[in-house]
Amino acid sequence: MKIVILAGGGGTRLWPVSRKRNPKQMQPFIGSKTLLQKTYERQRRGFATKDIFISTNYKSYPAIQKQLPRFRRENCILETAKRDTAAAIGLAAAYIAKGNPQEIMMTVGSDHYVRNEREYIRLLRLAERTVKNNPAYSLLVGVRPGYPETGYGYVKINKLFQQAGSDEIFYGLRFIEKPDLKTAQAYARSWDYLWNTNMFCWRVDYLLSMFKRHLPNHYRILMKLQPALGTKQERKAVEREFKKLKPISIDYGIMERTLKLLVIPASFGWADVGHWRAVKDILATKAGANVVRGKHLTVDSTNNLVYSYTGKLIATVDVNDMIIIDTEDCLLVCSRDRAQDVKKIVEQLKKKSMTKYL
Repeated sequence: MKIVILAGGGGTRLWPVSRKRNPKQMQPFIGSKTLLQKTYERQRRGFATKDIFISTNYKSYPAIQKQLPRFRRENCILETAKRDTAAAIGLAAAYIAKGNPQEIMMTVGSDHYVRNEREYIRLLRLAERTVKNNPAYSLLVGVRPGYPETGYGYVKINKLFQQAGSDEIFYGLRFIEKPDLKTAQAYARSWDYLWNTNMFCWRVDYLLSMFKRHLPNHYRILMKLQPALGTKQERKAVEREFKKLKPISIDYGIMERTLKLLVIPASFGWADVGHWRAVKDILATKAGANVVRGKHLTVDSTNNLVYSYTGKLIATVDVNDMIIIDTEDCLLVCSRDRAQDVKKIVEQLKKKSMTKYL
């Protein structure tokens, strides 16, 4: 199986640390290593280097060379324009299918956190075996909700498809967009709603057939590109054709339209490091504890994330449930419960042409 690490996101909810030139996956939010480095090391525990690919853009490639100096250039699938996940995954599928149309491919995010890596690898291998035996299905590794998260999408599972030892594999019924808190609370109490991790698995010829059916223009352009992939003409061909693709996510473009979906429920301590609250929740050693990077003095302040990237002392008095991020040119102060809305600041910066802060 080929693992495709999706590393082309912008990470706007982790502003002001995640920036256009240095997005979140290239940053060390959890420990001393970057999210991309941690993701790559996680895959290496279960898969050969030659079977691990990184999907990103040409602008990010120098950073990948620096962070993963031994990573093979031929295993980088590079875009010339941002066209969302359907385009990125389609390009990876076309690249891999050129070598073997019956190869199995799995997508993982470069911004994922996993606590139990042994269980994670075990279930990825289960996904591989399941798709190998059922090649006309899409498969998702979904995660049982640990709490009512409103920032994730969900998948509803249906009846049992197969018992695989102690593991159960279900039919997927439908995808649900990010819910409100009341709905998320109901999902967290129910057995048949899982977090949509976007860890999808397909045989690549089947995935491309779904592009042909549901996103025919994507399919036409991908097939036009395929002969050039892996050759000296690749960049010129991608620059010419890739920008013609309409931006759409794999969820909207294909997954929500498929009737043949399998889901493996998983529990391995997963989180999408997509906003500052997630960073805080992952790093907190106990409920209500402050998570601090840098110099911080506090009086009666609890449950805060305080990051000083400047060496400046940050002092808080009676400040609770807040996110405070201090960088050289920006200071973010945000309620912990509104961490999802940091991206709205980035939208305002774009509207006001304050590009130096992007």
